[in-house]
Amino acid sequence: MDAPSTSDTTATTADRQIADSPTAEPQSDAVELDAPSNRKAPFPRGFLETISTGWAEHPAELPQPREQAAWAARRRARVSEAFPGRRVVVPAGGLKQRSNDTDYPFRSHSAFAHLTGWGRDAEPDAVLVFEPRDEGHEAVLYFRERADRTTAEFYSDATVGEFWIGPRPALDGVAADLDLATAHLSDFQPGDHDLTVDVDDEVTRFVSELRLIKDEYELAELALAVEVTGRGFDDIVAELPRIIEHPRGERVVEGVFHQRARSDGNSVGYDTIAASGPHACYLHWTRNDGAVTPGDLILVDAGVEVDSLYTADITRTLPVSGTFTDIQRRIYETVREAADASFAAAKVGVPFRRLHEAAMEVIAARVAEWGLLPVTAEEALDADKGGQHRRYMVHGTSHHLGIDVHDCAQARRDMYYDGLLEPGMVFTIEPGLYFQIDDLTVPEEYRGIGARIEDDIVMTADGPVNLSAGIPRTADEVEEWIARLSR
Repeated sequence: MDAPSTSDTTATTADRQIADSPTAEPQSDAVELDAPSNRKAPFPRGFLETISTGWAEHPAELPQPREQAAWAARRRARVSEAFPGRRVVVPAGGLKQRSNDTDYPFRSHSAFAHLTGWGRDAEPDAVLVFEPRDEGHEAVLYFRERADRTTAEFYSDATVGEFWIGPRPALDGVAADLDLATAHLSDFQPGDHDLTVDVDDEVTRFVSELRLIKDEYELAELALAVEVTGRGFDDIVAELPRIIEHPRGERVVEGVFHQRARSDGNSVGYDTIAASGPHACYLHWTRNDGAVTPGDLILVDAGVEVDSLYTADITRTLPVSGTFTDIQRRIYETVREAADASFAAAKVGVPFRRLHEAAMEVIAARVAEWGLLPVTAEEALDADKGGQHRRYMVHGTSHHLGIDVHDCAQARRDMYYDGLLEPGMVFTIEPGLYFQIDDLTVPEEYRGIGARIEDDIVMTADGPVNLSAGIPRTADEVEEWIARLSR
């Protein structure tokens, strides 16, 4: 499921400065800070004279480097080796305005998080710079220093002031935490020939391809994301009675999963798809405003993003009433057969595209068997003249997964789709069948049924491992799951 990264556009902060600040009757010596807003109230002189005093000292003890610091250092070394003598700039991105003086939650650029080890706690507008030296590079992390009680921003700026948003990181604290040199953002000077992630094709491609093979830390974080996501799916199943009762039950599904994502992780890794009945045939249905009706299937595509920003991406299709009808079971088990065929095809040295081909062979065979194709399955699979079966599954079967839900997206085709499977790669397997409610090429009993099964797979030297195998997959397992949890 796609989840676009936060844009690098920065929202203005003028309207947020001194918003809802302490008020008093205007006096001749009240001070009006330079922040054009009709919600602004002047600060009386007494407030300005006392606001910076009377606060307890903050602890000065520096943290030990976090676990991912050493892994991030190894990744930076790879970048340094790839671009000798050249200055590389990796921005975190900035806040993106949602409406007026409200921003979307900040989520740093994936390349920045990958190369710094800074996850959910990264600062907006930070910049990682590889400064060329005689040998290699010096990596420096620039960000805006904390606006603590010694600064006017502490109380006047709702974007960075600690009075508004709580304690923020200090330069020395982050340097110790990430084991990385830091400097104030005001010291950063862009160069005329900087290589910049998402501006320079060469460096953007390199950092994307660097993530094709996950290290041990990344694999552990992805396993954690899958584990928490599994608990989120359990929550949905347990709440099915309440979900069915609500006129917008899809929203309840979304909310139940989001609660787990926020309580046990950082957030969702992408907008949850909670698609019931005919909505399951819309591949990226995120409106989630429909009812969840017994007798229908509900397709839930959801993933938890953990604090390190690594995300799961899992889909399960559930019979709302607790049991599949015969036609629903036929469609669902065909999707599972396709997924299992793709999994069986995953071997070290096999082209990544083979995962999709294996699933399509099953899909083509079954829809031909059901009489839905104007040609044979073999003809449908012809690379030039075929494709008739793709009417019922237009999307691909697999994509790489990691710190982005569609990870490594800027990698070259010959390393991604045409690349060979290697140990350490993590990818999805997610075939589906979708029969639109108005599709006259299929019998009426098929119309409005959509099913997808998506699992997260890690490639090892000994073969593929399904990280999400513990989340019920077969039709029988799904029915038992619902019977057990949704009492």
